[in-house]
Amino acid sequence: MSRDVFIIEAKKIVIVIIGAIFGATALNLFLIPANVFASGFTGIAQLLSGLLSTYTSVHVSTGILFFLLNIPVTILGWVKVGKGFTIYSFISVFATTFFLEVIPVVELSPDILLNAVFGGVIGALGVGLTLKWGASTGGMDIVAMVLSRMKDRPVGAYLFLLNGLIIVTAGFLYDWEQALYTLVALYVSTRVIDAIHTRHEKLTAMIITKKSQELTDAIHGKLVRGITTVPAKGGFTKEAKEMMIVVITRYELYDLEHIIKDVDPQAFTNIVETAGIFGFFRKD
Repeated sequence: MSRDVFIIEAKKIVIVIIGAIFGATALNLFLIPANVFASGFTGIAQLLSGLLSTYTSVHVSTGILFFLLNIPVTILGWVKVGKGFTIYSFISVFATTFFLEVIPVVELSPDILLNAVFGGVIGALGVGLTLKWGASTGGMDIVAMVLSRMKDRPVGAYLFLLNGLIIVTAGFLYDWEQALYTLVALYVSTRVIDAIHTRHEKLTAMIITKKSQELTDAIHGKLVRGITTVPAKGGFTKEAKEMMIVVITRYELYDLEHIIKDVDPQAFTNIVETAGIFGFFRKD
């Protein structure tokens, strides 16, 4: 491993750990004390912890349940997605679990709205930073990658159903005010993640380059995505170039950016949000 690659990987691990600290802080200082729930597997872990404490004599912390829920999807990610993505996801899950156990659960404010807003913002900062650096926070991120690698299935529908289950269960378990404030936290976190990275599941990259073959080989070596190449010409220089069009998931944006920087730093790239696609998505 070269020195530059080592530095990049070390920075990514540091970012993942910082993201885990943000996530654990949001839960233990804001969301858990107010009985406001996060999205995805974190929210499921909160609910299970609350159910066990309320209806049984067993108490299992949110951190431990979050770790246990992620074990099967981590194994699935290792088999279906790849080692790199899964390793960073596991580091994020492990670090989040560790900080959830270390950081005490303290109610900083009795105001449930403040807890929902600040918990949503701080948690989303952790998720957004982690995604921006090409890693994931585990859980639904791994499920999304598996679904995109197997078939082009809209993970948003699964996430919507899961979050809907969390909100409804929160309403029955506590009261409907908690469920409504959970909606506030989910909305705030979505907006913050969108500002830092992107909430859109798919993105289209249009790359103007004179090294299309080299970029094609590099992209195919890292990503399982099809590429369309069309002739292009510089409006001012009149130089002959090519425009490469590739649709990626949001989890692959970091890798694509670095591939382009390594192969052709002079390339011009436009990233746009993709509302939907038809036809083949993967590289056959």
